[in-house]
Amino acid sequence: MICTTIDQKKIFYDVLGDPESDVTIVLLNGLSQTTQSWGLVIPYLMDTRIVVLDFIFQGKSDHIGDVRSFDIHASDVLCVLESLNCDDAILVGLSYGSLVAQHFACNYPDKLSKMVLLSTFAHKTPYYESIETAWSRSLEIGGYSLMFDVMMPFVLSDNYFSHPLIPIEVMKNMRQELMDVGALKKLMQATAQRKDFRNELKSVNTETLVIQGEKDVLFPVYLAEEVVIALQNGRLIVLKGLGHTLNLEGVDIVCKEIRNFAGLSN
Repeated sequence: MICTTIDQKKIFYDVLGDPESDVTIVLLNGLSQTTQSWGLVIPYLMDTRIVVLDFIFQGKSDHIGDVRSFDIHASDVLCVLESLNCDDAILVGLSYGSLVAQHFACNYPDKLSKMVLLSTFAHKTPYYESIETAWSRSLEIGGYSLMFDVMMPFVLSDNYFSHPLIPIEVMKNMRQELMDVGALKKLMQATAQRKDFRNELKSVNTETLVIQGEKDVLFPVYLAEEVVIALQNGRLIVLKGLGHTLNLEGVDIVCKEIRNFAGLSN
């Protein structure tokens, strides 16, 4: 399905699960992901109404226009929810998607019932900015193929490399087929331009669950702790042995925590 945003861009979304459910869960993608990235998560949530979408510059949504701020991404999510007449969604955002969720909670609190932030942060550190620079430079020099190789040790734990659910090369080939380098650069610019958001989060009273992997190198646990400190009604769960990409690693335990938080039976 397609929703037209306030600036006339086309955003792709799909509705899965039980359309009659009283619980609507919206899954928000990571940086280089698409709606397909939730394939392992969706079976755990089929008794709810599940909404997946591609941000502008991702997947099947428009790839045209200028860099999009996280506030504009949040307004795009609102467009989708309004098209579904939904004003009590549970947002579940991973990494880039968790930042969109943070901005949504600040701007449209009355449209949320709860929020789950997976692998999240509110402010950048010099260490993170160094990683950000490495990714950007690798994309410029060697395209997405090189960027993927540089990214993987930061977004997957050593446990995943030892016991991959999806082999790394298979994942790389799948991603390359879908990747628009120019569009990816615009998403990365939005992250690079984002300011420290901790003060803004102090206004958020939406009940929020933050789930962070113990072995998340990109966003270490202390960054998630800062998010929880800023929120009025947040709590943190740290999952032992897991890395950054929580819709690929530890899906069973991640989904169990989401279901518990949403008040669903396991």
